[in-house]
Amino acid sequence: QVRLVESGGGLVQAGDSLRLSCVASGGSFSGYSMSWFRQAPGKQREFVAGIRLNTYSTTVADSLKGRFKISRDGTKYTVYLDMNSLKPEDTALYYCGVEPLPSTLRLGIRNPAGYEYWGQGTQVTVSS
Repeated sequence: QVRLVESGGGLVQAGDSLRLSCVASGGSFSGYSMSWFRQAPGKQREFVAGIRLNTYSTTVADSLKGRFKISRDGTKYTVYLDMNSLKPEDTALYYCGVEPLPSTLRLGIRNPAGYEYWGQGTQVTVSS
């Protein structure tokens, strides 16, 4: 049974940093992409960053480049999201998802439609 578990969220102040983790289990994900999305109240789910697990190729949302970085643990299906200089508008529920590479190639890593599995999310709240 595939399971994605996110952790690392919390309440921080503007300007602080956080590292989120997502652990995937119950399957072999070498031919997958893993990505972070976020959703704030009243807004649509938004792509944050993604990584192709076989090539380590990364993509970060244009608006977040320079502040957010995605990486993976080489020995495990664990993906990290390093968030720096956090702003109140970064407040959201952050989700991890996995997508098979054919979907990444067909739909693009930013499109949530291709993701097969999602975690429950971890809340990030940034106070001003």
